[in-house]
Amino acid sequence: MTRLFRYLEPTYFSGLIDDPCLVIRDRPIHQSIMIDCGALSHVAKREMKPVRAIFVTHAHMDHFMGFDAFLRQVHASPRTIDLFGPPGFADRVEARLRGYDWNLAEPYWCTFMVHEIHQFDVHSFRFYGPDAFARSKVGVAPREGIIYRLNHMEVSAELLDHGIPVLAFRVVEQKIFQVDPQKMAALGLIPGEWMRELKRRFFEDWKDSGQLKVVRRVNDEVQEQLIEDAQGLYNKIQGEYSSASIGYLTDIGFLAGNREKAERLLNGVTLLVGECAFLQDDKHKARSSHHLCTADMNEMLEQIRPKYFLPVHLSKTYLGRSDELYAELSPPTGTTILRMPEHLTPMPLYSCDAMQLYR
Repeated sequence: MTRLFRYLEPTYFSGLIDDPCLVIRDRPIHQSIMIDCGALSHVAKREMKPVRAIFVTHAHMDHFMGFDAFLRQVHASPRTIDLFGPPGFADRVEARLRGYDWNLAEPYWCTFMVHEIHQFDVHSFRFYGPDAFARSKVGVAPREGIIYRLNHMEVSAELLDHGIPVLAFRVVEQKIFQVDPQKMAALGLIPGEWMRELKRRFFEDWKDSGQLKVVRRVNDEVQEQLIEDAQGLYNKIQGEYSSASIGYLTDIGFLAGNREKAERLLNGVTLLVGECAFLQDDKHKARSSHHLCTADMNEMLEQIRPKYFLPVHLSKTYLGRSDELYAELSPPTGTTILRMPEHLTPMPLYSCDAMQLYR
């Protein structure tokens, strides 16, 4: 499969049946976000250290129990990590943190900023590591379309229904520096070292948007000229591009309201990571547990029309039957189904195996 993203690198660290965890790395800055933290004990420490924010769909065990493994790796790092979740999420985080003794907390320990996504606003709380992760309320802010930004990516969310509030997410690749050669030629601009400086200012959000020395052809003569407004110049020569995006949808009931909001949030994503918890014959189980079956997902794929679809979170009752899932998926023209093994986590260790390792 050709590279789908210019700067982002999504990695799904779970198998088809394992508890879900998606990490999206921003390659140029070597920082990441994580969506859901189910099974994490097998994930390398160097994959967790760059994580700057975690987005949790809901606090059911299979989506949140890996938080302890993450906490173990990062709690002694002097930085702030953002956590996003549905209403009531701060209480869940506090309960996990209160399950441990922190009498040896150090001044350089990390701090968690927890943001609850409500219908119209965002409630934020601070868990300060140097003070044994003491909780304090930061405040309430109006909820906007974008809930988080990290250099090349922007994250938006939608509240859905799983019997409890759950979140779906869309991650959009942003800050792509691209110029149109025809627009440059029309202005007589000649590519050169000045473009490197223009690019630097672009990625620094135009902190320096003053004069810029460019190379331009004027009456068949090549000249250096000072442009007063570098940002204005970029706006004139900017190329056309469409941002690639990643959608994440799991644990929702097949309700009209859910479908409408999910389709509006995720329409046309490049990659959709989405739940297929049950096969079509077990639709009644999907309905009673507020999940999706393959027939439901086929209908949603017809509306969302992603370029690629990665089915995840198949019920453990289908162990060894994953081929049936792929056989039942019928995506629309233009959507490719991605396949993966049922498990990426290591096999369980039995006592008889462990005894063979003793010397």
